[in-house]
Amino acid sequence: MKRFYDQVTVGEAEGGFQVLLDGRAVRTPAKAPMILPSRALAEAVGDEWRAQGEEIRPATMPLMSLTSTTLDLTAKQRGAVIEQLAAYASTDLLCYRVERPAELAAREGLVWQPLLDWAALRYDAALHVVVGIMPREQPEGACRALASAVAAYDDWRLTALQTVTTACGSLVVGLALVEARIDAEQAFEASQLHESYQIERWGEDHEATKRRTALKADIADTRRFVDLLAG
Repeated sequence: MKRFYDQVTVGEAEGGFQVLLDGRAVRTPAKAPMILPSRALAEAVGDEWRAQGEEIRPATMPLMSLTSTTLDLTAKQRGAVIEQLAAYASTDLLCYRVERPAELAAREGLVWQPLLDWAALRYDAALHVVVGIMPREQPEGACRALASAVAAYDDWRLTALQTVTTACGSLVVGLALVEARIDAEQAFEASQLHESYQIERWGEDHEATKRRTALKADIADTRRFVDLLAG
């Protein structure tokens, strides 16, 4: 799409803030009013619009994308999103360990176990650890506690949680990032622990590099999105 505006401004609106292109309020792809909860997020989305060249490239506007997802999808399908995220408690990446090689097993314990311990203390949700890939039923109380934690988020943070959880394959990593228990780099390292180990041993191909770079950027953008909500 060709750029169709010259000036980008941010103004107050009922219920929050809005981005204006030549004085006209930006709407979501579904044509919903785009009302943002903080000026900081509105300014950051505005910066994404300002940075566009002659062609508008949505892929270079991650905060706009997260905002649109919140308003067009999360807000309308909140129950389904919560149910989907809560289901990760029974298959969380951090719960499935290797026995060998010993070095990788040690890394799992070093990186993953503190996050599970944090979740147990933070949410009273102690999850079982399994050696191997066969699913194991998790304690009902732990799953219920994690589901309650997910449901407590507003739509904006729920979008962030869904983005990170699905990207990382771990609800615990998602919660830890949104709650600022870990930063974006640590979330990436936790979710890519096995891949990073294999790369150290065998090297990395071009497609894997592209995928990992995109994943790292998505996680960082989501953490920034959460930070801006409080701005």
